[in-house]
Amino acid sequence: MKNKEFYIPVTAGLIISIAAVILMLFISKECALICALISGALMALFIVYTDKRYRAISRLNDYLSLVCAGNYDLAPEKNAEGELSILQNNLLKVISQLNTQNEVIEADRLYLADSLADISHQLKTPLTSMLVASELLEKEENEAKRKELSELINKQCGRMSWLIQTLLKLSRLDAGTAELNNAELSVGDIIDGALEPFMLTMDLKNISVKKSVNEFTFKGDRNWSVEAFQNIIKNCIEHTADGGCLTLITDETTVYKRIIIKDNGCGISKEDLPHVFERFYHGKNSSDESVGIGLALSKTILNKENASLSVTSEEGEGASFEIKFYKSVV
Repeated sequence: MKNKEFYIPVTAGLIISIAAVILMLFISKECALICALISGALMALFIVYTDKRYRAISRLNDYLSLVCAGNYDLAPEKNAEGELSILQNNLLKVISQLNTQNEVIEADRLYLADSLADISHQLKTPLTSMLVASELLEKEENEAKRKELSELINKQCGRMSWLIQTLLKLSRLDAGTAELNNAELSVGDIIDGALEPFMLTMDLKNISVKKSVNEFTFKGDRNWSVEAFQNIIKNCIEHTADGGCLTLITDETTVYKRIIIKDNGCGISKEDLPHVFERFYHGKNSSDESVGIGLALSKTILNKENASLSVTSEEGEGASFEIKFYKSVV
């Protein structure tokens, strides 16, 4: 009797029933008795049915209280009533969505913690090297040795700068704050722009470049596309021995436009292959200088441009990276 939705109808029903019984007394006692019995039966039916509804609502309320406390594993009792059953089903849908979002948030939290740990580790290595070199530089009197230590510090500064810039780029892409233009790009122009910074390195390592470029255009952002290609080329060069070869091939089918970038270096082991595009992953053939985010950045950029990036490799036989720009998004 705590709910006015309950006691107001009951009170009104009692008043109406009493009035009806009194009126029936003017006709006959039998009519008054029948009226009283019918009114009592209807009132009892209403009270039982309403009490059952309120008990079901109370159970749902208790269940929601547990959900608010973070317990998503409980299942409410089945309810056969029409409108309550619909309400319960809708609540279950909302709770299921909340549970899924909670799992996603927890996974993101763990991923962020792991990423911060990886970033801290990656920054700690060059920073420690720089601190040690700086201390030695203060005490070193030999000019040649001082120059060597200075070069080491500069090299580690460059490594840290590249790492921080790459992480910022990834963060911008993940957050959706990076603006990618959607312009028609020439594949030959993008390949030339991506190769340009590595020409000296390849010359020093005597790495030859073979290009078989069938010109086509694709939609994307020039700067970001060059960045994606450069990281793939950089990975290939790092894993190619002196005197090796870098090959770039482009072709086109009715379904997609394709770029293949491959080397004849050490290749990727079978167990490392599924993890190549994971951030901060280090395979057994990775160099000590490798951070493990270049290829992850390339894949993120290309996915933003509705392209796919995959790799095939046999250990000791090089790696082949395949980029596909689909003519219709699939």
